[in-house]
Amino acid sequence: MDWDKLRVFHAVAEAGSFTHAGENLNLSQSAVSRQISALEESVKVPLFHRHARGLILTEQGELLYRTAHDVFAKLSMAEARIRESKERPSGPLKVTTTVAFGSTWLTPRINEFLERYPEIELSLVLNDEELDLAMREADVAIRMQPPRQADLVQRQLMTLRYHVFASPEYIKQHGMPKTPEDLKDHRLIIYGADARPPVSNVNWMMATAQQFKPDMRPILKLNNIYGIFRATESGLGISALPDYLLPTNSNLVRILPELEGPSFDAYFVYPEELRHSKRIAVFRDFLIEEISKVKAKAAAAASASATTEK
Repeated sequence: MDWDKLRVFHAVAEAGSFTHAGENLNLSQSAVSRQISALEESVKVPLFHRHARGLILTEQGELLYRTAHDVFAKLSMAEARIRESKERPSGPLKVTTTVAFGSTWLTPRINEFLERYPEIELSLVLNDEELDLAMREADVAIRMQPPRQADLVQRQLMTLRYHVFASPEYIKQHGMPKTPEDLKDHRLIIYGADARPPVSNVNWMMATAQQFKPDMRPILKLNNIYGIFRATESGLGISALPDYLLPTNSNLVRILPELEGPSFDAYFVYPEELRHSKRIAVFRDFLIEEISKVKAKAAAAASASATTEK
């Protein structure tokens, strides 16, 4: 079937007359009429009922119109996406995540993202309360739990795990625990009752120590994971922290490597209506790239450590 004739047929079916279709296509009425007659001749059925007030589609014309309409709609969508893909992403992008993740993992990487995409106007909202994406309080969220709101697109970014950490100053003053049982003789920083961690058994390190000393008490309780991180850096005590909290400039030392805590997933979340946003797509790809770098660095460090032990 001739593509030009199909285009003219679709325009006539939309306009309801040869005259209006010709105006939309910048063709004469006679040229439009000839194209339709040629199309009807090629398919060997009439496509329009002609009468004084205009044109009405026949049953076969209705069938062809629905098919042509779907084809042109898909072509229009594809054209828009191709056009968007050629354009540099620009405009506002509001991202929300937790205070701890945003302060220690995300913010140090933002400079590189903005150097790549200077036309994007990025805003970060660090808040341990979940913002309402459906109400456009933010465009994108990085969350440590699956979203509870409906009509949100979610992508699992990475799996994170808790480990045990202490500062060099603490180890120098109080010694290095060699076994999980040694924790009973150390100062432990734990989560308070009103904390909202991503896992239920967040005080698993304290539970481990209490297996050997049931009346063990922590040196400090905090309801905020970033506060625990800072208290540990200060040398106050030992804590269990998710591994994303260890930025490149942190002096914390992982201790008791055989002792691993619970794991949880981080999610990249945004509203369904922003599924085709170029700004969101490049930000998501940037995060995935950065996570791959972290994984590669960790694998290289583990390999080097294994080689040294041999």
